[in-house]
Amino acid sequence: MTAHTPPTPPFRDPQLPFAKRIDDLLSRLTPEEKVSFLHQFAPAVERLGIAAFRTGQEALHGVAWMGPATVFPQAVGLGATWNTDLVRRVGEAVSKEVRAMRAHDERVGLNVWSPTVNLLRHPLWGRNEEGYSEDPRLTSAIATAYTHGLRGDHPTYWRTAPVLKHWLAHNNETGRDVTSSSVRPRVLHEYDLRAFRATVEAGAVAGVMPAYNLVNGRPNHVSPYLREHLRTWADEELLVCSDAGAPSNLVDSEHYFDTHEEATAAALVAGVDSFTDHGTDGSKIVARVEGALEQGLLTPADVDAAVRRQLSVRFRLGEFDPHYDPHAGTGEFDSPAHRSLAGEAAEQAIVLLRNDGVLPLAADTRIAVVGLLADECKLDWYSGTLLHRSTPLEGLYERFGAERVEFAEGVDRVLLKTSAGTFLKVPAAPEATDRARGAEGALDPALLAGRTDLPPLTADATGTELALVDWGEGVLTLRAPDGRYLSVAEDGFLRASADRPGGWVVQETFRLHPVADADEGSGKTGNTHGNGHLLLHLGTGRPLCVAADGVRVAGPDEESPEVVEVVVVESGEDAVARVTAGADVVVVVAGNDPHINGRETEDRTTLRLPAHQERLLAAARAANARTVLALVSAYPYAIEPGPLSAVLWTAHGGQAAGTALARVLAGDVSPAGRLPQTWYADDADLPDLLDYDVIGARQTYLYFEGTPLFPFGHGLSYASFSYADLAVRVEDGTAHVSCTVTNTGDLTADEVVQLYTRAVDPSVTRPRRELLDHRRVTLAPGASAALAFDVPLSAFAFWDVAQGRWRLESGPYDLLVGASSADVRLRTTVAIEGEPSAPRPVRRRGLEAADFDEQSGVEIVDRTKASGDAVTPAAGGTGELLYRACDFGDGTTGVTVTAAGSGTVELSLDDGPVLATLTVAESARGPYEHVTVDAAFGAGGVRDLRLGLRGPLRLAHVGFTG
Repeated sequence: MTAHTPPTPPFRDPQLPFAKRIDDLLSRLTPEEKVSFLHQFAPAVERLGIAAFRTGQEALHGVAWMGPATVFPQAVGLGATWNTDLVRRVGEAVSKEVRAMRAHDERVGLNVWSPTVNLLRHPLWGRNEEGYSEDPRLTSAIATAYTHGLRGDHPTYWRTAPVLKHWLAHNNETGRDVTSSSVRPRVLHEYDLRAFRATVEAGAVAGVMPAYNLVNGRPNHVSPYLREHLRTWADEELLVCSDAGAPSNLVDSEHYFDTHEEATAAALVAGVDSFTDHGTDGSKIVARVEGALEQGLLTPADVDAAVRRQLSVRFRLGEFDPHYDPHAGTGEFDSPAHRSLAGEAAEQAIVLLRNDGVLPLAADTRIAVVGLLADECKLDWYSGTLLHRSTPLEGLYERFGAERVEFAEGVDRVLLKTSAGTFLKVPAAPEATDRARGAEGALDPALLAGRTDLPPLTADATGTELALVDWGEGVLTLRAPDGRYLSVAEDGFLRASADRPGGWVVQETFRLHPVADADEGSGKTGNTHGNGHLLLHLGTGRPLCVAADGVRVAGPDEESPEVVEVVVVESGEDAVARVTAGADVVVVVAGNDPHINGRETEDRTTLRLPAHQERLLAAARAANARTVLALVSAYPYAIEPGPLSAVLWTAHGGQAAGTALARVLAGDVSPAGRLPQTWYADDADLPDLLDYDVIGARQTYLYFEGTPLFPFGHGLSYASFSYADLAVRVEDGTAHVSCTVTNTGDLTADEVVQLYTRAVDPSVTRPRRELLDHRRVTLAPGASAALAFDVPLSAFAFWDVAQGRWRLESGPYDLLVGASSADVRLRTTVAIEGEPSAPRPVRRRGLEAADFDEQSGVEIVDRTKASGDAVTPAAGGTGELLYRACDFGDGTTGVTVTAAGSGTVELSLDDGPVLATLTVAESARGPYEHVTVDAAFGAGGVRDLRLGLRGPLRLAHVGFTG
């Protein structure tokens, strides 16, 4: 007998289309196996030879959480390059490192959760570092470039499969899983959806991740927009992966559903395909799905649809065709090319905000470099572990010579004196190994434990001098002389054990809590940090105490935590003054630590620099008038630039940050980064963090009516450029715009040419100016570049709430070309033929409540849990709605409102008196039980309609009769 080789199943046949192969594989999976695939950690199916699969690999600016990798600038820094070609190459390098790392560690996933395309609407958002820009077109251009690099160029197989974060309208960490973003239709279409849509339509996106928040009262994880919008933008299947723990939030924190079976079913039907919940344990999600199936909340077809989308991504990644996968052997890790690219990206991300001529620095300049970030190379939550490290101080040493550079960090050097007269002591630990946090890699770095192999702090007669930094809001770090930060591990003891602050719950931050009357009569002023304080450990919320076995956090029942006195040995200001007076130039390096006061889970409260750093900056200015401020931060600051000779900003620039900054300061590279978001002058310029109505609240450069500190697109150069030859031609649905840019300076430099538009006479509020396109070009001295922009006329359209669709309005449009949104060098006006304005056909269609033109005091909420919007007064008070140009035809005789809740609706025309009042009585069946109420109402012709909402009603629709 001859043994016959079993035939190859169709799902293993690379000659068949993916769709047929997926059909075959689905038919072979059991119902139980399909359900198991819905969890983030899909198990192997050994009988079919199918490996386990994990959705999710963080790769925002390098491979994160899996140990050492090339670290590129933060995403907001990549946005500041305004260079799509560079960002595409960064994405390509990251994807190659993913492949290389996976070859040695199968925990590394090919489904990458990046980039973040949330718009940087509000600069106090804690995750500002993760986005690219406040502008949707710049965001989508950068995100498209990054996803194309991550995907690779092969027509069939993808190197990695990018998932965009975080769908949708998500810019607050404060109550992020329970707050709702009220997003009117124009803001939804013109702003929040636009960045996602353009990126998805570019064809290199595998899916999206819904955000934790709610939009218009409905959690993003059950959003109808996934079906109504997202899935219409792509020909290929899109995989929707939940954010971590968000499926459980639907019941546990949001209380949107009564049971987890209901919640899981609703999310799956809405379009969530992979549930990231309960870590690696898929049993709870499996049980919920099976329960939903048993209760009739789901059908097997619903499960099949989700599994099909996941399998589509796995097939595209080459999992089932290992011999045909063109990316299988193309991994590249920490190569010279990647190191060079990290340096290039860091250089291109630097923005020169102000310069009175002090920069670039001559080669023989004597430099004092000071500041809390001068000798730091900070990492954020989504960074890999550094393979290489360059701080500003190291970069300046290398470029100018150590003999020409003086340094003072500017920390306050202190002793902590106990009530017994002793001082806190860091014991020697010669046996300790130098182990960087995260070097081993972790699928969930939030679970990395603190070190317990080092001895805890004690107290003795001499103590240890500590470096104290106040990062703002009274949040302190304390560092031992060997560079390790004081930290508290799970056993509660205080040790000098951390290489840096970090972790999901930071264990390296403290606050001095004054003891009542402790400072009275001391007469002490200035930088003493006061005396008589409890030292609170913020990670545990407990004060410290000195015990026989070492310093530890006090237990909940301990009545006598230690009262400490802060003895300042040397203030940061004194250290700065000591090194700056004799320098030719002072470079102050200030900014943030990405794990403190502004990060995931924590929004900022102010634009101001922390007071500690303002003191250092003031000391440097007082000692030396030629002071340069280099801000290294994940977000904008409000500063006083007037007294400064120069100001630069860069995001945390990754492994090559210091070298890049030194090269720019020296003039080896002319800075050409541009601000990807507005820098406001004061906190008073900002709307409430939870106000997502960028139109009504006049947010971002698109609508802001004040004077910014630095405008969107701003950035200076060491060269100068002239603009000429603006020409515009409109034909075949496209505006063809061209101009010439010439380098009139004496060194090679990049210029970022920006094209904006403005509707001259719009019928509705339109942006004051709006980016259409941009180009970053490199020009030698005297060289010119002829640039052409082809702008589809659809780019001039707006979402017409009266028609419920996009409309290109006829009329004149300014076209503005320049070096920033405020620095316009060329302008012209072009007449565009579109559609004329038309009144709202309210007599025929009525009014959807959310389709207002203007509002005051209202928020949009969910009409039902599945779909639809309603409008309610904020906090159940009063609200006003305006609907312009309502066509009542020959006249109406009545009005009908559809609403839930209780309250009154008042109707008036133009600026006239109330003509009708309708009272809605509360239903006992809850906020989704709508009733209709009628009243007499006479109106004719085209009029503006005003509605006054009084009380906690939820208005869905207004109709007219007669």
